[in-house]
Amino acid sequence: MGSHTTYQYKLPRVLPGFEGIYHYWDKQRQMAAAKIQPGEYYVTLHDELITTVLGSCVSACIRDRVFGIGGMNHFMLPQQGSDPDDIAGAATRYGNYAMEHMINDLLKHGARRENLEIKLTGGGRVIQGMSNIGKRNIEFVLQYVQTEALRVLAEDLGGEQPRKVIYHPRSGKMLVRKLRKLHNDTLIVREQNYSATLNTAPVAGEIDLF
Repeated sequence: MGSHTTYQYKLPRVLPGFEGIYHYWDKQRQMAAAKIQPGEYYVTLHDELITTVLGSCVSACIRDRVFGIGGMNHFMLPQQGSDPDDIAGAATRYGNYAMEHMINDLLKHGARRENLEIKLTGGGRVIQGMSNIGKRNIEFVLQYVQTEALRVLAEDLGGEQPRKVIYHPRSGKMLVRKLRKLHNDTLIVREQNYSATLNTAPVAGEIDLF
């Protein structure tokens, strides 16, 4: 009679505020993982993965290279509207909020700004008729890291294919796999719904960084 092996694993305790993020056990890599959706971000102190799937959205993977504290966000700017000045201001405020909120949480939990290193990915043109929102997302995030003098180690931006991203904050490794456009219908619907929400939701104000 053959033996049966049961593998025991325990998902790490999440930081306050991230209880709503989906967690699972990655059997292939034998590690805990957190999966984020459009508009979400996740910060961790533990040895775990953060994953997402990107179309027009952009993700910034940021970590403290000394302490291994890291996170990933998943964001999109509002689309161009009838008043270019208003929408440009809204996009800037929204983009700043998406970046600074995560950085603020990193610093709050022990990261140091001078230790931060960033990897950027996403911004594909996978949704037709959206004024190439992916390009605008890319332009924003590149301008943001330049203005904030943040250290960018790698970037995989643009193109026409969606991406699956797996980030390991402890080591700083970011794995990006391009996906076939044939299978991205769900992604397109999700990003269209997210975009529609952005165009009607109020824009957040500034955030004070630690």
